[in-house]
Amino acid sequence: MAAPHLFPHDLTEAKRDARQRALAARRGCDPDWGSRLAQHVLAECPPPAGAVVSGFWPLGDEIDTRPLLFALLERGHEIVLPVTPPRGQPLGFRLWRPGDPMVVERFGTVRPTGPERVPDFLLVPLLAFDRRGHRLGYGAGYYDRTLVALPTAERLGCAYAAQEMDAVPAGPHDVRLPAVATERGIIRCEVEG
Repeated sequence: MAAPHLFPHDLTEAKRDARQRALAARRGCDPDWGSRLAQHVLAECPPPAGAVVSGFWPLGDEIDTRPLLFALLERGHEIVLPVTPPRGQPLGFRLWRPGDPMVVERFGTVRPTGPERVPDFLLVPLLAFDRRGHRLGYGAGYYDRTLVALPTAERLGCAYAAQEMDAVPAGPHDVRLPAVATERGIIRCEVEG
């Protein structure tokens, strides 16, 4: 939750500033470190057998989760990628297989054309995170609404270690993550109740 002294305008400003710092920190990172992230996830917190896993196609200089997605496919998982709905709605998900056609959506994201599926395990992109499980996204709230809509799905943030902040500004609708995977390892977050 937001600190009691932060008013909505102050929270918006704090998030805007944090996004700028996170984007700057991310610029010095190598998307290829995604293969290191994949090794940590597979060794320390792999999705349960048979889980439908939601991944994401990297946008710009986001950490590349595709090495993890390919490894999970080899382990027999179905992989889905998000579909961006109109604002105010949770994400949808469509089945992805290598070589499937991809459709460009708004915000520069891409999605597959496969059948719709509901994920059991979500790899969640983020701009910044802290050790209390707060994450900062791009500001549209898609993942927060999706995590609320899928309360039993396991979730794991994915980012560069450089995207960690001491404290991410958060409001009452921001959903915490229990863990974040980086190229340096898995960070277990101190998520309260």
